[in-house]
Amino acid sequence: QVQLVESGGGLVQSGGSLRLSCAASGFTFSSAWLHWLRQAPGKGLEWLSGTNSVGTYYADSVKGRFSISRDNTKNTLYLQMNSLKPEDTALYYCATNIATANYWGQGTQVTVSS
Repeated sequence: QVQLVESGGGLVQSGGSLRLSCAASGFTFSSAWLHWLRQAPGKGLEWLSGTNSVGTYYADSVKGRFSISRDNTKNTLYLQMNSLKPEDTALYYCATNIATANYWGQGTQVTVSS
């Protein structure tokens, strides 16, 4: 079955960096659309970035600060986050969509202190 397991979250000061990882299994990773999303306390789900075999894509809110990458040999998706701000505090998820179904991990918490 499809599994996505995020890691790498934590507490960081404003201006700091974190790299999130998402270990995937149960599907053909190299050809999959993969995404990072987040949900801040009391807010809705926000799409941040996506990658497929063609390219990478970013929301305006993170463009220039966050960088998505993938290692198809390790079936792992990454999100490098730089210049973090308190408003980046959220639960971060990786996700993929296969056929008509969407799959999510359990999330990893990122907290940015001011």
